[in-house]
Amino acid sequence: MLASIPWSEIAPLVLALIVGGIATGILAGLLGVGGGGVIVPVLYEVFRVLGVADDVRMQLCIGTSLAIIIPTSWRSYQAHKARGLVIPGLLKVWAVPAVLGVIAGSALAGVVPGEVLQGVFIAVAFLLAAKSLAGKTQWRIGEGLPGKAMMRVSGFIIGMVASMIGVAGGALATILLTLYGVPIHAAVATSASLGMLIPVPGVIGYAVAGWPHLGDLPPLSLGYVSVLGFLCMAPVSALAAPLGARFAHALPRRALEIGFGLFLLLVALRFLVAIISG
Repeated sequence: MLASIPWSEIAPLVLALIVGGIATGILAGLLGVGGGGVIVPVLYEVFRVLGVADDVRMQLCIGTSLAIIIPTSWRSYQAHKARGLVIPGLLKVWAVPAVLGVIAGSALAGVVPGEVLQGVFIAVAFLLAAKSLAGKTQWRIGEGLPGKAMMRVSGFIIGMVASMIGVAGGALATILLTLYGVPIHAAVATSASLGMLIPVPGVIGYAVAGWPHLGDLPPLSLGYVSVLGFLCMAPVSALAAPLGARFAHALPRRALEIGFGLFLLLVALRFLVAIISG
């Protein structure tokens, strides 16, 4: 597949991956997300040009996105942790349920059409964007985090949805924490910790699920994980993540909320156009 495309066309694709990686890293640090909202659309366009079939393209984007997110989220988490805003102990409560959710979500993603995954991505992104852009502090379901049982349930749901749409779960966790009255800066910092946890089982699941479809996938693919996409985006995104974290702590609360909402809205609109245009 790559051999049939001139280098004059491959070079811009690689450049797009690198630029997307930089944007991913900055957003990961800035918003506490893994950057899947940037990675998935960039990969979707690259794989479209490479001629990846429609029925496996979205799965390949999501699996590759989860792989790229791992080092990016680790760097983001470390940068936020150094500033002391991460809620202690929350990752321990979320860990096992989130992993179980990832396993369930990855299994579902391996058998449903790509259009369904796009639809889930759009729905989640629109809902999260509406919450952030509205800026209504009264949009809360509590003034403090619930008990461990409810937090474990939320961890499972976050892991399942995140693995189905190719994100690290940071956006979902940020919204949940703010609904319970956690300040946006602390929510962003704490949500970054999920990015180190959710992607690992997700990558394994997508690699296994895509193994029977290797004939439809581009070279250097481990199931639904593109090694080329990972090598182009992961290093630069990981290097850029601390810069985004620095920006996050310099911005006022409302500016950070608006930036978070606009980011999600643009991503949702991009995939909605893709579905409508076919």
